Amino acid sequence: MNLKERFFQNCNPFTQDKNLVESLWLEIEAKYSEKGRHYHNLQHLENMSLELENVKSNIVNSTNISFSIFYHDIIYNVSSKSNEEKSADFATERLQKLNVNPSDIENVYYQILATKAHQKSEDNDVNYLLDADLSVLGQDKAIYYDYTQKIRKEYSIYPDILYKPGRKKVLKHFLELESIFKTDYFKEKYEKQAKENLRFELKIL
Repeated sequence: MNLKERFFQNCNPFTQDKNLVESLWLEIEAKYSEKGRHYHNLQHLENMSLELENVKSNIVNSTNISFSIFYHDIIYNVSSKSNEEKSADFATERLQKLNVNPSDIENVYYQILATKAHQKSEDNDVNYLLDADLSVLGQDKAIYYDYTQKIRKEYSIYPDILYKPGRKKVLKHFLELESIFKTDYFKEKYEKQAKENLRFELKIL
């Protein structure tokens, strides 16, 4: 199932207005295809969705998680510190148009905000979302290196003298955590390689 099909499937229980769903999808497609999105693009959403397919039986509300994937980076400005809040607000407005249950909209809002601090939650669905979002950290070294180059391009407005110290701070933060991943599944799958990758990037920065 491709991303568009997944989005339509997500919307089906809430509306029969195909034009509305199509317009919402085109908006998502346009936002994630903006110039400058070298990593935070449609491929990132696809990768997250594929990662979570493997643990679908462990997720309580897969529809909400899926909506959170589609909207968690819809607003992405590297010079802004409020992307997650703006993305959560954006998602709320769109899901209201679809007549999604208010409690589910609130849940999606909370999930998107959680991608800002990436702290372990009492809600395990949130933990799976966060782990899928960071799953690139545990890929093989070539894929990880490609990811680092794409992130650097996204932050190309900043010279190395500003970018490198900021990036090092992020990497050290993750390495200081007892565990990068929150769920047993992702810990077993990616934790060891993720820490190797982060140390590798620190050395070459």
